[in-house]
Amino acid sequence: MLSYQHLYHAGNPADVLKHAVLTLLMQSLQRKEKPLRVFDTHAGSGLYDLESAEACKTAEYHEGVGRLFSATDAPGQLSSYLALVRDINPDGRLRRYPGSPLIAAKLLRPDDHLELMELHPQALSELRACLGGERRAHIHNRDGYEGLPALLPPRERRGLVLIDPSYEIKEEFRRVIALLKEGIGRWATGCYAIWYPLLDHPAAADFLPRVAATAIPRIFRAELAVLPKTHPGMTGSGMLIVNPPWGMEEALNQLLPWLWGRLAAEGAGHWRADWLTPET
Repeated sequence: MLSYQHLYHAGNPADVLKHAVLTLLMQSLQRKEKPLRVFDTHAGSGLYDLESAEACKTAEYHEGVGRLFSATDAPGQLSSYLALVRDINPDGRLRRYPGSPLIAAKLLRPDDHLELMELHPQALSELRACLGGERRAHIHNRDGYEGLPALLPPRERRGLVLIDPSYEIKEEFRRVIALLKEGIGRWATGCYAIWYPLLDHPAAADFLPRVAATAIPRIFRAELAVLPKTHPGMTGSGMLIVNPPWGMEEALNQLLPWLWGRLAAEGAGHWRADWLTPET
């Protein structure tokens, strides 16, 4: 969606969940020495200025990363994510927020590679300014729905796919499912992480049952709602993880209750960490 600008939402609770999970997944996959290839289908800008007019207009980061930035009691599962955020804010003041491309790039090992797909002209320009000098990051001016199947399977045969569209067009819920099925058909052993919003909309309500109906095995759900169901907009978000690496179930069952306690509005919402489809 070429009108969507993530700067208005950077660092909000949905970003915290998505990027904490991304960090855990990459580090879990890197326990093995063999190189990885990471794909981001909707990369965005890579780095966001939280003091910009757009970010200040919504100030959503105050309810997300702003509540965590100075935390001294965060669980170990959040330590690497927070370290990355603090690293780009070395003076101790939260002014900038890393998008998923920058987070992934900072976690790459010498032989790992990153494939970034982005169509929005401004976001693409900012992404190139952010990571254009990183030899392990390959930036594509292309639609992730077309680009991902064309790039699979990677020669490394190990890696991670992040699928996180804006879902401004509700048809994207169905497109994401079709993309996942095509991806699994080309690369069944890959790890896939799919972000989705929690909305009071038929397409959103139908999303998880439709994913489960694909009968793709080993899909783990990590869900964090921080607002009551009566809220008119997005109340939270979730991550579906296909083929999660060992240890992710335990890690997320420890992380999510802490995040919910820190980010939820007066105990509203919920957290969930369970299997959407069976392990076998």
